[in-house]
Amino acid sequence: MTTRPSGRTLPPGEAGRELAQLPPAGAGRVLGRWAPAGVVCVLAVAAFLWCGVPARDLVVFAAYVGLAVMLPGTLLWRALTGGGPADLAAGLALGYAVEVLAYIPARAAGLPMLVPAVPAAVLVAFAYVPGLRRHWRGPAVRERMPMWCAWVVAGIVGFLVVWSTLFLYRVPVTDAYVDMPYHLALVGELRHHMPPTLPSVLGEPLSYHWFVYAEMAATSWVTGIDPVTLVYRLSTLPMAAATVVLVVLVGRRLGGRWGAGAAAAGVTYFLFGPVLVEEVVFSTRSMFTVWASPTQTFGALLFAPVVLLLTGERSPRGWVAFVVLLAALSGAKATYLPLLLAGLVLVVAVRRLAERRLRRGWLGAAGVTLGFLVFAQVVLFGRGSQGTAFAPFATMRDVWGAVSGVRTEVPLTSLVVLAGAHLFCLACVWSGAAGLGRRALEPPMLLVLGIGAAGIGAAVLLGHPAASQLYFLEGARPYLSVAAVCGVLAAARVSWARAALAAGFGACAALAVSGLEFPGGALVRVAAPYAVLALVAGVALVWRRVCAAGLAALLAGYAVPSSAVTVAGHVLPLEEDERERLIPKGALAAGRWLRDHSAPGDVVATDLHCLHPRWVACDSRHYWVSAFTERRVLVEGWAYAESTLSRAGLFVTPYLTLPYADSARLAANDAVFRAPTAENVRHLATKYGVKWLFTGMNPQLEKFALLRFRNATSSVYELDPQKLDPQTLAAQKPGPQTLGL
Repeated sequence: MTTRPSGRTLPPGEAGRELAQLPPAGAGRVLGRWAPAGVVCVLAVAAFLWCGVPARDLVVFAAYVGLAVMLPGTLLWRALTGGGPADLAAGLALGYAVEVLAYIPARAAGLPMLVPAVPAAVLVAFAYVPGLRRHWRGPAVRERMPMWCAWVVAGIVGFLVVWSTLFLYRVPVTDAYVDMPYHLALVGELRHHMPPTLPSVLGEPLSYHWFVYAEMAATSWVTGIDPVTLVYRLSTLPMAAATVVLVVLVGRRLGGRWGAGAAAAGVTYFLFGPVLVEEVVFSTRSMFTVWASPTQTFGALLFAPVVLLLTGERSPRGWVAFVVLLAALSGAKATYLPLLLAGLVLVVAVRRLAERRLRRGWLGAAGVTLGFLVFAQVVLFGRGSQGTAFAPFATMRDVWGAVSGVRTEVPLTSLVVLAGAHLFCLACVWSGAAGLGRRALEPPMLLVLGIGAAGIGAAVLLGHPAASQLYFLEGARPYLSVAAVCGVLAAARVSWARAALAAGFGACAALAVSGLEFPGGALVRVAAPYAVLALVAGVALVWRRVCAAGLAALLAGYAVPSSAVTVAGHVLPLEEDERERLIPKGALAAGRWLRDHSAPGDVVATDLHCLHPRWVACDSRHYWVSAFTERRVLVEGWAYAESTLSRAGLFVTPYLTLPYADSARLAANDAVFRAPTAENVRHLATKYGVKWLFTGMNPQLEKFALLRFRNATSSVYELDPQKLDPQTLAAQKPGPQTLGL
């Protein structure tokens, strides 16, 4: 139950709609209310400046996100939904959605600088239309996040800032996470082309979520900030911070109190499944993919206000916000759409059985979601699956492979046992949902339970060459956490002291079991520790008749030791020698020279395909040529191409080392660098439209192409189809226009 300031209590189902009349606040109270956000902003600014972000870029980026994205988005959110404590965070999400949906036609028309016209029009309308002016002040009666909760949010966001600083912001671009050049290459593609294709393989369809890259491209056009700074530093932090706020608000709405929201955020970001056997992880996923997966981060931000809209009182105008957010979500991270559809279908089905009628609002939301899901799959992604397939127990096969080295022909019994261990790990984090009781039949709770069940189901039933089926589980993590916290509150018949005691006992039990050696084969060694802890929980439930809250505390205690190690690992910096340099030092300068001296439509050829040149097998995740040049490359890296992932058999053919699908094109490309002749150089220029060659040190190319740039690691040559006669080139003997040493 929740109590208003007047003393009247509200049942849990109505608590999310509670609004408290706030007294006028003086300047001191206003400053105090904004102190948590101010501390986080100061921390972020200090981190960015320390890591070399120019002050000019920081100021311009903050002004753009604040005035052109969040402010118009907040005004629209208030006008469409009535506003509330979610104004700024939900407004930022809606602002991003409007920005992306405006950029796509503007870029297609060749006028990317038209994007600011949309937020400008919104601001003008809200300034001059009498009925809209009141939204500048927000609702007269509103509820605000209490100060203690604001500091909790600030702590979580501050943790993300520290982690990002240690593992990305201060890391040289040449040493950063392996997928960062891929993200950068897609931003370059979206800056110059619409519709986009895969920039590292000329003509390859882009069947990947790309709206977040359109957002970064729009930001780069308007602000003039280099895409490297946006991808490697600035862009994802506001998205992650707003997501934390929205998770708290979803928890507060369904749990009926701010403590529920804070607890849901804590579970979402800091509680992970127990790890009882060294190097064997039954993943419960984490939200620490903020910059490693910008698509997941952007999708999480857009998805949270959708859930807020569906779990609150919906107005006719609120459907406009719902549709706009879903339209952006369909291309931002379409994996959220099946999760949402599953939740909506569960609501419709259960309420149909309980009430003997269909609720048109939920049915309509399901229909709209299904429509966008079909649109995303057929239109945006061209029916591509990026390798995702129906493959029951594929996640467990990965675990078995880590234990035994074998992923094929695994006995079904072993897979079932490992699946049970995995579900036990999930229960250690989210078992509190079992205490919901009759609250589980409420439509908002059914929605989050359906989302969570779909995420778990996808992790068990789907497979992907890179285990990307676990992104479904990550997408559902905040909503499973909300359900778990609400279940504990609904069933709480245990004191906080006893809950802490149960959690402490669970932590000690997990530490004790993880140190034991069980006789038997690999399956026994892996599964036995989890079976022992499950038996302890079962005995406690039967013998002591532990309530749902006490059992949830015990199971969460099992997860505490490994969670503490994981959380601590995110703020302990890597040693310098632990990072692998994947990009030569001069690559960025060479790529930037080519970008500045070529046209967006120019095609580049390169002989750089393998991320680790000294490996026997070629790891084809090589993307920094297309990333730094912002140009389409004939053939660079193909690991993430649809033509590669669709051929990668699960547990049979590793996609990282799979040969390129078009062997004739690759042979023609590489022949120019290995044994250049006037004929094979002319072939690239005439058949594929190649104008530039990007390589290392290759003096033989100077006979057939113009050397335009060279430094210690990279060379850039220009092709001229009219001057590919060897005798003409030999007579000219042109020197490079720029030599960077």
